[in-house]
Amino acid sequence: MAESSHSAAPKDVTARPAPATPAGPASQPHVPKVKVAATASVPKAQADAERESFGSVRKSVAFLAAVAAAYLAYLVFTGQIDEFVTALGGISRSWVVAGMVCYLVYYVLGVLAYVTPVVGDPSCPVGLRDLMSVEAAGIFFSNLTPNGAGGAPAQIFRLTRAGLSVGGAGALQYTRFIVYEAAEGIFAAIMLVFRYGYFVDTYGDVFLVGAFLFGFKILEVGALLLACLSPRFVARVGNSILDFLNRRGRLKNYDHWHEVINGQVMDFSEGFKTASKNVAGMLLTLALTLVQLGCLYALPYFVLRAFGQPANLLTCLACGSMLELLTSAVPLPGGTFGAEGGFAFLFAGMFNGAVAAGYVVWRMLEYFLPTLVTVPLLGLRSGGHGTLHDRWWRLVRRLGGLRAGKSGTKVHAGEIRVPMGHQQGQQRHR
Repeated sequence: MAESSHSAAPKDVTARPAPATPAGPASQPHVPKVKVAATASVPKAQADAERESFGSVRKSVAFLAAVAAAYLAYLVFTGQIDEFVTALGGISRSWVVAGMVCYLVYYVLGVLAYVTPVVGDPSCPVGLRDLMSVEAAGIFFSNLTPNGAGGAPAQIFRLTRAGLSVGGAGALQYTRFIVYEAAEGIFAAIMLVFRYGYFVDTYGDVFLVGAFLFGFKILEVGALLLACLSPRFVARVGNSILDFLNRRGRLKNYDHWHEVINGQVMDFSEGFKTASKNVAGMLLTLALTLVQLGCLYALPYFVLRAFGQPANLLTCLACGSMLELLTSAVPLPGGTFGAEGGFAFLFAGMFNGAVAAGYVVWRMLEYFLPTLVTVPLLGLRSGGHGTLHDRWWRLVRRLGGLRAGKSGTKVHAGEIRVPMGHQQGQQRHR
């Protein structure tokens, strides 16, 4: 976890003197109550990025509404509307609800993936509800901006609102981004190992497209790691490309891209190197992300069962992983057209003619409902009841005291016994 600092706006505070009280053996010294501004100052660049993301969202909503209207018109003019309505009317609601719960688990695991590095940083002011808002912002803005480009700026904006510096927020967010991208590649590789024969036998040479996307994902993760581990080399290459384009008049905003390459790349690298020192924490975050992706990729399984079709969970996970690669490769909001084409290609044979209705239910579980449900979560803010680090260690000490009480160990007043593995941490954070 990268180092972070409070960025709260300064506020004049005047403490009133305590009223006189009778002296007595039980009297306590008066401690004046001090109010502190709860809202951190937000840099103008982050606020501008937030407004730009909202502008992109408005355009995306209009685009998706037009796509939905065109899709409905296609069903009507091709005579498939009756079959479509009949298929939707016969689905099992219990399996649809189970799919909703599966996506809820996906969201919870995403929050926990942020909690893991934050708990390890004693100075990080971000609370649990802040992180719930951060994860919700990632889902909402990634779903409604081309290639999910608005997700990271919106999440950094919310982290700065929670009290992190811009550098600390960027380090936390981009480290999480790298872990997520790496998990996507690892999950796809595992699925290829276990279901390679199925892909080749079922889809033939067309499967090479999916294999190409998998290879591109590996190259993407490699480029991100190169930027983290060798930022000066990446900066030199980037500046050479910038100068080449600028000399030929093909670069409009030279100063912006120069700042991105020479400033943000270095900050990104430093934040990642700091976070990677906690190897156990990084591995735990990776494990949580792999399970999280499994929840997302398993949604077609629940849809198939809702339509009364037999389904193999491992096959659905493999096809869901490949579908996500196809969707993310399309530079349109929500991967539109890539999602439709990929779902029809990968799952048409499993739905026995009801693939259009199956796509609508899957898209509802995977895209439309999450986008709507995350809206009220965007404004969540933590109430300042201590850092997650302090609250975690209080819980550890409390559980240690309960275990000591159940085992018959006497715990004297003011003394808390904890397991040996936590003694060092207790001394450090008491």
